[in-house]
Amino acid sequence: VQLQASGGGLVQAGGSLRLSCAASGRTFSQYAVGWFRHTPGKEREFVAGIGRRGDITGYVDSVKGRFTITRVNSENTAYLQINSLNPEDTAVYYCAGKRSMWYSTKEIEYQSWGQGTLVTVSS
Repeated sequence: VQLQASGGGLVQAGGSLRLSCAASGRTFSQYAVGWFRHTPGKEREFVAGIGRRGDITGYVDSVKGRFTITRVNSENTAYLQINSLNPEDTAVYYCAGKRSMWYSTKEIEYQSWGQGTLVTVSS
């Protein structure tokens, strides 16, 4: 599956964005999806994941209660709703696909990656 992330932009602290991860092909429903983010000088980190059926989700502690991951398999799209943004959320956000029922927090377990979308939060 090929993935394309979009929806990033410049937003003030406290604002919201919805990131999209659009998949090509007819196998999207066979992939769990993870969102990762990368800030220069830091390792890329897992942010959120969702199982291929959409019934299992998980988040890194720093975004719990602020970020929500969802997916619509009929639309071949996954979403990351990000609320109450703060400057520490500034990063390039990537979506990734793992051909499995379950998502993983480990990027090495993902086979497909979209290009990143930049989220910049101003204070």
